[in-house]
Formats: sequence, C-alpha cells, structure tokens
Amino acid sequence: MASGDFCSPGEGMEILQQVCGKQFPPCNLSEEDLLQHPYFSKLLLSLSQHVDESGLSLTLATEQAQAWKEVRLHKTAWLRSEILQRVIQELLVDYYVKTQGTNLTSEDKKFHETLEQRLLVTELTQLLGPSQERETPSLLGLEKADLLELMPPSEDFAWMRARLQLEVEEQLKRKCFTLLCYHDPSSDADSENLKAAKVWKLAEALADEKQQCQDAKTQQEEQLVLLEKKSATYSQVLLRCLALLQRLLQEHRLKTQSELHRTNAQYLEVKCSAMILKMRMEELKILSDTYTAEKVEAHRLIRDRLEGAIRLQEQDMEKSQQVLNTYEVLGEEFDRLVKEYTQLKQATENKRWALQEFSRAYR
Repeated sequence: MASGDFCSPGEGMEILQQVCGKQFPPCNLSEEDLLQHPYFSKLLLSLSQHVDESGLSLTLATEQAQAWKEVRLHKTAWLRSEILQRVIQELLVDYYVKTQGTNLTSEDKKFHETLEQRLLVTELTQLLGPSQERETPSLLGLEKADLLELMPPSEDFAWMRARLQLEVEEQLKRKCFTLLCYHDPSSDADSENLKAAKVWKLAEALADEKQQCQDAKTQQEEQLVLLEKKSATYSQVLLRCLALLQRLLQEHRLKTQSELHRTNAQYLEVKCSAMILKMRMEELKILSDTYTAEKVEAHRLIRDRLEGAIRLQEQDMEKSQQVLNTYEVLGEEFDRLVKEYTQLKQATENKRWALQEFSRAYR
C-alpha cells in the first residue's frame, strides 16, 4: 500500500502535526518521517479518535470530569464552613482585643461569652465523637452527655444566633470591601453603596482574569511545544549546513591547498632573496661610508701580502709534510734511531758543558 493512501504531504501531514501537538507528546515528526512510516501515521490518526487533548481515553475523560465536579462541590461546601469558622474565631479575637482598652456593654459580653461557650462545647463534642465507635474510654471519662450539659440556655443561644448572623454578614462585608480595594485601589474612596455594587461584579471580574491567565498559560505551553519543534528543525538544518560546509572544504579547499602552498613558498622565496639583497646593499653602503678609496687600496695591498705569506707557509708546510712522510716510511726503526740520536746529542751536550766547566776551573 502506498504511503499516499494514509497521509498526503499536504493536508494529511498538517492533520498529523496538529494531532501530535495536542493529543500526544511532541513527536517532532517531519514530512520525511510521515512518508517513510505510513502505518505509524495511520496508527496516530486512529488513536486520535479515541483520546482527548490530554491523552486520556474518552471514557476516562468523562469519569474524570464527573469526579472533578464532585470534588469542586465538596470543596465549596468545605470552604463555606471553613470561612464561617474563621470569621467566628476572628469575632472572638476582636472581642478580647476590645476588652483590653474599651468598656463593652453587657449585651456584647453576653453575646461573645455565649458564642465562645457554644463553640467550645461543639468542638469538644466533635473531638469525643460517637461513644459506640470508641474502643478505649475517653479522657477523664467524659461523655457527650456531660458536655451537652455545659451548653448555654436555649433562649440565650437563639438570641446569640440571630445576632451572629448580622455580625458575620458585617465581617464578611468588611472583608469583601478590603479585597475590592486591593483589587481596585481606586475604589477606596467610593461610597459604601458603590462598593457593594462593585463587589457583586468582583467575582465575575476575578473569574475573567483567572480565565485570561489560564488562556495565557495554555498559549505559552503551545508556544513551548512549537519552540521545541522549531528547535528540532533548526538542529536538523544546522546539521545539514555543517555537512555542506564539510563537503565544500573537502571538494574545493583541499584541492587548491597544494597550489596555495606552492604559491606561498614562491612568495616567501622571493621575499627572502629580496631581504638578502637589501642586507647586502646595506652592508656595502656601510662600507662605502666607513672606508675611503685610499684606505681600501691600502687594505688590498696588506691582504695581498698576507695572502702571499700564507701561500709560502703552505708551501713550506707541504715540503715538511713530504719529508715527514718519507721518514714515517721507516717505521719503528726510525723511531729507535731518533731516540738514540737524541740520547747521544744530550750526552754530547752534557760533556761539552762539563768540559767548559773544567776549563773555567783551571783558568
């Protein structure tokens, strides 16, 4: 089966590149790869029909979306209870701060004390848990019924609960205004009604900004994938360029290298000859400036006489060498005669000296 049946160099390759970029890890497939591996291209197209953009199967993607939906619902419920818990704790902290510097009314004291008592008993009850689930006795032998006896009266609890709703709403309003001023500092000088109107749109504005950030992040990831593909393509093109440069060096530069070396050698030879001639010219110029014609003639006569004396010495040395060679022919006998002659000559000299001494004595 021909490769064109699975993906053409135009449309098919573009579809495959989109599939590899969104639904699979970056494959860096080029047109040559697609044409050389048609069955692999067909496999990629088949897989793209059963997976989503994250690479999961369609069934798992649906289950994952449902699971995330349930997680968001539980997260929202937990955040609501957590926010309410923290707001109540902040109310109690503010109450203790105010008691240090200002005088509170009896209603304020009653409200905060009832709230604190109710909150403390509830937390301790939750820590104890159901009695039937405990395998070991609780600390100090306390039971849930013992803690419920410490609850404030129902009338006080109903009065505290009605006021608590107003206090929580006021606390949340202050926090919303603080968040609004942080998001839009220009809203700090607005009236309370205008701030309340802006707060209603704050959640939508934050959601839009979050979506913009997510879109920018997605675009950045796509740009990174595209950058990796371009980097791979750039590396391949760079390798081809290096191969072409190597080929050019081998086919052109190396062929003319010997001729270039020969030309350089000729140039250096001519340059060396020119330098020698220049040095000789400088030498002659120095000699001409140093010696006059009379001095040169006198030096020539002296040199001729010295050369004549050298020739005479060489002639005498040659004659002496010939005589010496003649004596050397005699060998060891000649050496023995020379030694005897030397001894006789020395004895004669000694006797002549002794005779001279005797002659002086008799005078």
